[in-house]
Amino acid sequence: MNEIILNIYLIINNNLVEEFRALAYEREGGDDRKIEFLKSHAREDFPKAYHFDAPKDKQGKFMSYNRFYKFEKRGMHFQLFEEIFSSFKVPERPLICVTPVVDGEIYSSV
Repeated sequence: MNEIILNIYLIINNNLVEEFRALAYEREGGDDRKIEFLKSHAREDFPKAYHFDAPKDKQGKFMSYNRFYKFEKRGMHFQLFEEIFSSFKVPERPLICVTPVVDGEIYSSV
C-alpha cells in the first residue's frame, strides 16, 4: 500500500532553527525500506524541497536547536511540523526522515 513519506530539513544557523524544508514521496514497502529511501535522497532533495516557516516565540525569536531537541526527545516535534503535514495532506504521525542542515552543511548519514 502506498504511503506519503517526507524528507524534512531543519535549517539551523548559529544554533537557531530558522526554517523547515520538506519534500514528499508516495512509496510502498516496509518502513525500513522507506527510511532508507529517504536517507538516500536527502542530499539531492534538499535544493528542491519546499520552504516552511520555523516557529518563533512571543518576541519573534527563533527556537534554539537545544529546545527543538527537547521537543524531539519527548516525541513532541511532530507538533512543529503541522504546517508541513497539512500542506502535503499526510495522516497523523507520518513516516519522516529529519535531516539537520547546520550552517549550510547537510548532515546526512548516507
